[in-house]
Amino acid sequence: MATRVVKSTDRKIAAFFDLDKTVIAKSSTLAFSRPFFDEGLINRRSVLKSSYAQFLFLVTAADHDQVEQLRRHVTAMCAGWDAEQVRTIVHETLHDVVHPLVFAEAAELIEHHQRQGHDVVLISASGREMVEPIGEMLGVDHVRASHMRIADGHYTGELDFYCYGPEKAIAMADMAQQLGYDLPASFAYSDSITDLPMLSAVGHPVAVNPDRQLRRHAGDHGWPVLSFNRPVSARDRLPHTSSRVAGAVAAGAGAAALGMLGYRALRGSRH
Repeated sequence: MATRVVKSTDRKIAAFFDLDKTVIAKSSTLAFSRPFFDEGLINRRSVLKSSYAQFLFLVTAADHDQVEQLRRHVTAMCAGWDAEQVRTIVHETLHDVVHPLVFAEAAELIEHHQRQGHDVVLISASGREMVEPIGEMLGVDHVRASHMRIADGHYTGELDFYCYGPEKAIAMADMAQQLGYDLPASFAYSDSITDLPMLSAVGHPVAVNPDRQLRRHAGDHGWPVLSFNRPVSARDRLPHTSSRVAGAVAAGAGAAALGMLGYRALRGSRH
C-alpha cells in the first residue's frame, strides 16, 4: 500500500522527546538490570558491568564512542534472551523501576504540549521493549525506538533498526510525511550532541540538561536550554504545568523565531 502523504493544509505540530537523561534520569535499558537479574537473564557480573556502564552514562557527556560501547554491551548482553520474557519483565516492573526516575519537569512539559494540541513523540536509541511501555505510561502519542533482531523468539544480539544519531532525524521525516507533522513548527528536546540531527530537524530545538558540546552549540545558535533535576514518581508529579516550564516553552518558540537565520544555516550544513 502506498504511503499516504498529508497535504500541507493538514499539517500538525509535534514535540519530539529524547528519553534517557531528558525524560528520565538514567538509561532506560540499564535501569532494568536488577529485574533481569532477579529473573535469571543476567548474572551478578553482568549487573556489575551494567551498573558501571550506568555510572559512566550519568557522570560523563556520552560521545559517539561511548554510546557505541554501551550499545555493544547491551546487545551482547541480550543475545539469546527470550523476547516474550523480556516484555513480561518490563511490564511487571515498569512502575517500580521507571516511575521514580521521571523528571517532573519533563512530565509537566509533555502535558503542556498535549494541552496545546501537539502530538508528543518519544524517540530513543533504547529498545522498543522498554520505550513503548514507558511511552504508554507517560501518555505520549507515538514512540520510535531501536529494534533488536529476533529469531525463533530469541534476540540474536543484532539490531534491525538503531534509532540513533541521523536515524532519529530520518524517522522524524518519515513521521512528518505519514502523520502530517510540520517540522519547522515542531519542537525537539534532547540532552546530547549526538542528537544534533534530531534537534536540527525542527524549528524549535531545545537543549535539556545538555552535555558540554550541546550547551556550546545551543549558545552559539540561540537555542533555549532547560535544566531538569526533579526525578519523582510519575504518580506524584504536579497535575499542572509549572509557569517556569511553560514560560521556557514560549521562550523557546521566540528564540527559534529570532534565530531563524542561524537555524537555516545550520540546516543547510547538516549531513
